[in-house]
Amino acid sequence: MPAPSNAAGAAAPALFFDDIRCTFVSKDDRSQRYTAVADTRLAIAPGEFVSVVGPTGCGKSTLLNVAAGLLEPSSGKVTVFGEPLKGINRRAGYMFQAEALMPWRSALDNVVAGLQFRGMADGEARALGEEWLARVGLAGFGDRYPHQLSGGMRKRVALAQTLVLDPDIILMDEPFSALDIQTRQLMENEVLDLWSAKKKAVLFITHDLDEAIAMSDRVVVLSAGPGTHPIGEFTIDLPRPRDVAEIRSHPRFVELHAQIWGVLREEVLKGYQQQKKKV
Repeated sequence: MPAPSNAAGAAAPALFFDDIRCTFVSKDDRSQRYTAVADTRLAIAPGEFVSVVGPTGCGKSTLLNVAAGLLEPSSGKVTVFGEPLKGINRRAGYMFQAEALMPWRSALDNVVAGLQFRGMADGEARALGEEWLARVGLAGFGDRYPHQLSGGMRKRVALAQTLVLDPDIILMDEPFSALDIQTRQLMENEVLDLWSAKKKAVLFITHDLDEAIAMSDRVVVLSAGPGTHPIGEFTIDLPRPRDVAEIRSHPRFVELHAQIWGVLREEVLKGYQQQKKKV
């Protein structure tokens, strides 16, 4: 991938991985090193929805943590709208795969936590939080605690918690993988509806190729580790708006799935063999 253009008037990428490498030292034997990500160049344009797919354990989440500023790469750099990323990415919101709600706080209190941390007045924060709960279909549920909500409802609270901060970049790490297929499709459509309203840059990590194609403008395929890196990029030229269930029957969806799986399949087999060796 060429470096982002510096031509006058050209918009800098919302997020750019410039020759990123992430090498870890074993805590048991410091002479042992493992390179999770190697020589990775990837740009996400403002307003672009990009999904990254790859074998289990290949380093997808490592890239997302680098984008969030939670992990500093061993070499290379990350830029955010043309500026070098130093520390936490303040222009990004991060929706984790694991449950991230505070169990002692109500749904509304979870949603407004970030706003309060930023110093917003309590009344204003709570009004905005109620607005976002309504946007994700949870009007009237603000006083419920996480244990009183279904898995899908908790994911909706987490989505509101991320988007209420109005981030310029949205990072999502397999956020719906634990949900049943019906709830998952509802949440995917919810995300697409909210994304289309403001067109933020999205970096979406998933192991589900169908999900990646149904939601994205572009799908990036990563190689099996160690030293994962992009080995294929595919423009998803399906019409929008999309329903993630209905779009799967579109002839172009079937073509794209076959093309991407042709690249991904061998890497998944490599990753499977590597996982077997570790057992």
